[in-house]
Amino acid sequence: MTVEPTDQERDELQRYELQRDDDDRRNSQRHNVQSRDTQARHAGVVSEPAHNALRADIRRLGSLLGQTLTQHGGAQLLELVERVRTLSREVAGGDRIAGRDRGSGAPAAAAELDRLLAGVDPGTATQLARAFTTFFLLANVAEQLHRAREIADETGADPLGELIRRLTKEVGGEALTEVLGRTELRPVFTAHPTEASRQSVLSTLRQVADVLDRGPGSTAADPHTERRLAQLIDLLWQTDEIRPGKPTVADETRAIAYYLERLGESTVPDVLEQLDLALEAAELQLPEQARPIQLGCWVGGDRDGNPNVSPAVTMDALRLYADRALRIQTTLLDELVQELGVSTRIVGMSEGLRQSLAQDRRLLPEVYDRYIRLNAEEPYRLKCSYILARLANTRDRIAADQPHRPGIDYLGSDEFIADLEVMDRSLRGHLGGRIADGTVARVLRVAKAIGLHLAALDIREHAERHHAALAALYRQVGENGYAQLDRAGRTRRLSVELLSHRPLTGRFDVPDPEAAEVLAVFDTLREAHRTFGEAAAHTYIVSMAQGADDVLAVAVLAREAGLLGVGSTDDPENSWSKLDLVPLFETATELRKAGELLDELLSDPGYRELVRARGDLQEVMLGYSDSNKDAGITTSQWEIHKAQRQLRDVAAAHQVRVRLFHGRGGSVGRGGGPAAEAVAASPYGAVDARMKVTEQGEVISDKYSLPELAEHNLTIMLAATLEATLLHQTSRVPASTLDRWNEAMQVVSEAAQTAYREFVGHPRLPEFFTSATPVDELGSLNVGSRPSKRPGSGKASLDGLRAIPWVFGWTQTRMVVPGWYGLGTGLQVAREAGLGSTLDEMRDWAFFRNLLGNVEMTLAKTDLRIARSYVSALVDPALQPLFEMITAEHDRTLSQVLALTGQNIPLAGYPQLRRTLQVRAAYLEPLHHLQVALLARRRDAAETDPDLRRALLLTVNGIVAGLRNTG
Repeated sequence: MTVEPTDQERDELQRYELQRDDDDRRNSQRHNVQSRDTQARHAGVVSEPAHNALRADIRRLGSLLGQTLTQHGGAQLLELVERVRTLSREVAGGDRIAGRDRGSGAPAAAAELDRLLAGVDPGTATQLARAFTTFFLLANVAEQLHRAREIADETGADPLGELIRRLTKEVGGEALTEVLGRTELRPVFTAHPTEASRQSVLSTLRQVADVLDRGPGSTAADPHTERRLAQLIDLLWQTDEIRPGKPTVADETRAIAYYLERLGESTVPDVLEQLDLALEAAELQLPEQARPIQLGCWVGGDRDGNPNVSPAVTMDALRLYADRALRIQTTLLDELVQELGVSTRIVGMSEGLRQSLAQDRRLLPEVYDRYIRLNAEEPYRLKCSYILARLANTRDRIAADQPHRPGIDYLGSDEFIADLEVMDRSLRGHLGGRIADGTVARVLRVAKAIGLHLAALDIREHAERHHAALAALYRQVGENGYAQLDRAGRTRRLSVELLSHRPLTGRFDVPDPEAAEVLAVFDTLREAHRTFGEAAAHTYIVSMAQGADDVLAVAVLAREAGLLGVGSTDDPENSWSKLDLVPLFETATELRKAGELLDELLSDPGYRELVRARGDLQEVMLGYSDSNKDAGITTSQWEIHKAQRQLRDVAAAHQVRVRLFHGRGGSVGRGGGPAAEAVAASPYGAVDARMKVTEQGEVISDKYSLPELAEHNLTIMLAATLEATLLHQTSRVPASTLDRWNEAMQVVSEAAQTAYREFVGHPRLPEFFTSATPVDELGSLNVGSRPSKRPGSGKASLDGLRAIPWVFGWTQTRMVVPGWYGLGTGLQVAREAGLGSTLDEMRDWAFFRNLLGNVEMTLAKTDLRIARSYVSALVDPALQPLFEMITAEHDRTLSQVLALTGQNIPLAGYPQLRRTLQVRAAYLEPLHHLQVALLARRRDAAETDPDLRRALLLTVNGIVAGLRNTG
C-alpha cells in the first residue's frame, strides 16, 4: 500500500500554499494564532518538515503492510486492495476537507466501486476492512511519534522554565510559591467505552513506535529495523482486532492500570523534576506540602448505570492499584539501596535519622539482625531496608485482608513519605544535597504523586438511588413519607437529620435489597480507608444532581457508615469528614442552577461544617457529554462557561475555594479538544490552582501511549493551570465589553439551542438515527463493561441513549452532528439582530475563539457526500427531510464560521494538516462504501451471517482509526 498524492492533490496543495500567506495575515489580525496552532496540533502535525518525515515513515509502513497482505492473502488480495484504493481516490477527488458537499466525485468510479464492494463475499470484505484498518493503525502511531517530535522541537527543551521565569517576573516569587503550595492537577482516567482497539493491538503498536523512534529525525532504516517492523506488522495482522467477549470491570481495571503505572513511575516524576529545576533556576523551591500532579481514576468506582461495579469489584480494583503502586515504590527503593552507600566514617547523619533508626530497630528487630552486619556504618541503606520491609508487610497485609499494624506496615503514604523525608533532610544537612537531588528526590516525587494507592478512585452513583435507600431507612424506623416529599421537603428533613446524632440503621439489617446495596458502597469506602488509607478513595460524585437534597442525602448515608460527622450545637467545630461530596451537573438545565445549588448547600449549617472540615474546599463536576446531547454544543459550552462564573462567585461569598472537575469526552461533541485551550478559555477567577479533568477512551492511548506525548500533555496542562490561576483572576477586557459579549453570546446560544432542540425533538429522529448509523453495532464491539443504554430505556428513544453512542453513530457516518449543529443558526440570528460587529470583536475572547476552533476542526472531518450514501441506501425516503435539515444547518454553520475566521475553507492556514486529512479521507472512502453495503445486507438478511457481522464490525474499527476517534 502506498500514500503518494495524486496530481490533483499536488495542484490543490500548491493552491492552498499560495492562499496561506493571505490567510495568515488575516489570522494574525483576527485571532490568537498560538491557540489555533495548539488546536491544529491536537489533530496532527502542522509543519512541513514534520509532515514530510511522517509521510516517509507511513510509506515505509505501507510498503511492509503490502508484503504482509501478499504473504497472508496472496497477490490477488493486494491487487484488490490497490484497486479499491485507486477507485476510492477517484471518488474522493477534489477537496474533501473543504467541509462542503461538492457532488459525488467521479460518478463512474463511484459506481464501479459500489459494484465491486457489493459483490465481495464476507470473507473478502473482512480482509479488505482489515487491510485499511491496519493501515490507519500504523499511520496513527507514526503520526503520534512525529507529533511528539514536532512538539519537542517547537516548544523547546524547557517549557516549564520559560513559564516560571515569566510568572516570577509578572507576579513575583512569593505569589508563585503560594499557588504552587496548593496546586493540584489531577487527570482522571475513566473506562467510558470509546477505545475500539484492544490492548493487545495497542501493545504491538507501541512496539512499532519504539522501533520507528530509533534514530530520531532519520527516515533511513537499517535491515534490522526493517525486519523488526515487518515482524510487528505480521503480528498486528495476525491479532484479532475484535474482542472475543465483553470486557469485565476487572479487564478495564488492568488496562487502565497499565497507563497509570507508566505515568506514575516515569512521566509524572519527569515533569516534576523539570518543575523543580525551573524553580531552582528562579531561586525558588516547591513547598514541602505541595502535590502538583496526582492521578485519579473511575474504573472500579463508577457505578452510575453500570450494574457490574459491585462493592467487591471496587475493593478488587483498589487492591490492583495498590499492588502496582507498591511495585513502583519497591523498585525505586531497591535502586536507593544500591545507590546510598554513604558511610558515617566519612560524613555524619542527622539526629532525626538516628532516632528513626532506633525506633525501627525496636519495631522491626528481624530487619536489624539481618542487615546490621553489612550496613552498620551505612545508615541510609539500613533505613531503606526498614522501608522495604514495611512495603512488603503492607502488600502482605492487603493480600491477607488483615488490619494495619502501626510501625510494621504502612496505611496510606504519610508515614512512607515521612521515612523518605528523614533521609532527605539528613543528607542535605551533611553535605549530601546533590546526592539528595538524585534518586532520593525522584523517590519522594513519586511517593507524593501516587502514594501507595497509584490513583485516587472516585465513586459515582445516581442521585435517585440515594433517596430510594433513605426512604427504606426511614420506613425501617417507622417514619413514612420520605418518598413523597418534594425537594424542599427533603432538604429540610435531611438538614435536620445531618445535625442529629441518632442512627437510622443501627444494628438492624436493611430488608430492601437495593437500599442494602447502596449502603454497602459506603461500608466499602470505610473498609477501603482502613485498608489503603483515605487518599485511595475520598471522592463521592452525585450524578444528575438537581438540588441540595441530592448531596445532603449522600452526607446522611455517609454519616451512617461512619465516614463523617457533624459536631454538636455546643461544639460545631468538632465536625469531621473523610469524603469530598461532589455534585455533578450534567444537563443545561442543571448547569444553569449550579450557583443556586451550591449557595443552598453552603448555606446549610451542617454541610458548611463538613466543608470546613475538608479545608474549606468544595469540588464540583461539570458534565460536557450529556449537556451537549441535551442542548447542543453551543449551549453546552456556554452554560458550562456561565456555571463556572456562578460557582466562582458563590464560593467567594461563602469564603470557600472550588475545585472544578471537568467531565470532558474525547470528541468535540463530548467536550473534547485541546484541554489546555479549554483552561485558558475559562472565565477569569474560575481556575484556582486545582484542576481535575477526565481522560477517557481513545484519548488515553492517543495522549499517553508515547512517553513524550504523555509528558507534553501533563506539562501543558500544569502550565495552563498555573497561568490561569496567577494571570487570569481579573477580566482581560473592560466590564462593558464583556457585558456586550455576554449579551451577544446569549442570543447565539438561545437560537442555537432552539435549532438543535427542533432537530433532536423531531418525532422520527430515533428512526432516522438508528437506520442511518451503525449505532446498534456498538454493543457488539465489546468496547466497555457499561451498557450503551440507560436501564429501562427503549430502543427507539434517544432519551435513554448515552452520549457516547449518540456521538459514535453520527461520527461513523461523517455527519458529526453533535460537533457543530446549531451554531450556524445561532450566529446567523445574532448577525440579523445587528450583532455582527460584536461577533467580530468576540474573536478576541478566548472562550469564543476556543468554541470556533473546535467546531472548525469538526467541520473539517464532516463529509455530507459520504453521509448521503448512508442515507440513500439505508433510510426510508420519507425521512429525507431530516437529512435536509442536517445539510441546511451544516451549510449555515460552515459559512458563518468561515466568515468569522476570515477563511474560504476550514484549516486554510494549515495546508500540511489539511493534506494529512485529505490522504486519510481517501483511505476512509472504501471503508464507508463497504460499511454501507454490509449494513444493507445485514438488515435485509433474515439471519445474521457471523462472517458478515465480523466484517461490519471491522469497518467500524477502521473508521474509528481513520478519524482518530469514536465519539
